Amino acid sequence: MKKLLFFTLIMSLLGSCVRQPKGVVDDVLLAYTPVKDQDTSQVCWAYAMLSTIETEHIMRGDSVHLSVAFVERIMDEVPGVPPSKRGMGITAINVIQKFGVVPYNSMRTVEIPKPRMAFMYGATYTLQEFARSVCAPDEYIGLMSDDNQPYDEMVVPQWKDNWEKNALLNLPMDSLLNITERAIRSGHGVCWEGDVSEPGFNWKEGYAVTSLWNGRTTDDHCMAIVGLAHDVDGEKYFIMKNSWGTKNPYGGLMYLSYGYFMKKTVAVFLNRQLIYSVSR
Repeated sequence: MKKLLFFTLIMSLLGSCVRQPKGVVDDVLLAYTPVKDQDTSQVCWAYAMLSTIETEHIMRGDSVHLSVAFVERIMDEVPGVPPSKRGMGITAINVIQKFGVVPYNSMRTVEIPKPRMAFMYGATYTLQEFARSVCAPDEYIGLMSDDNQPYDEMVVPQWKDNWEKNALLNLPMDSLLNITERAIRSGHGVCWEGDVSEPGFNWKEGYAVTSLWNGRTTDDHCMAIVGLAHDVDGEKYFIMKNSWGTKNPYGGLMYLSYGYFMKKTVAVFLNRQLIYSVSR
């Protein structure tokens, strides 16, 4: 009990050192589907990656709203899946390309039967046909930054959630941030995966900012990046769409500083064409 009280006190003191954003102004805000609540589910990676695909299509003028419940149910059929069903953004890509996907209205909860066909705008698709229409093979790529691995090469990170042994492109962190910013400015959504265990991550108040670091980066959570912002002090932020419901000051969105991004990003998943449009 004493250890717990001491830890709580330390975390409180660390939290008090956090510099909160002041006068945040949105610079870019992409279109996105409604914020959802994953509740006790551990498939944040599916919420974030499907949201990224949805934003990609909406920004092209093609309205798409996909079923996370379908992806979560399909995980029961995936070999080697952990009981928690934890994964990464690229796990969602792999699942829908192998098993397909359906629109949100076709399967809103995991309790209802899986549809056998997908229907949209009066057209009927097989599940795989519909999946290919919203996510072409190899359309997305995962990026990471690990100083201990060779840059500009595909690396298989040994993270617990990478149980599929997916390979990601390893880049310097400043390049990864540059590509992510370019993606948002050019109208592409991004799926972010990173550490939300720091005192500077404050969902209740709607921000994640640099603070005192605990010395390591853990793979905790995924969110979709849907915009860019700055505050009166010139600090830059990514606007994040979370999957913890809408009960925070920004209706489920939050502001994650560039400093937090550079310290606590595990990976991002975005349109492959973007890695060729940024000079590193």
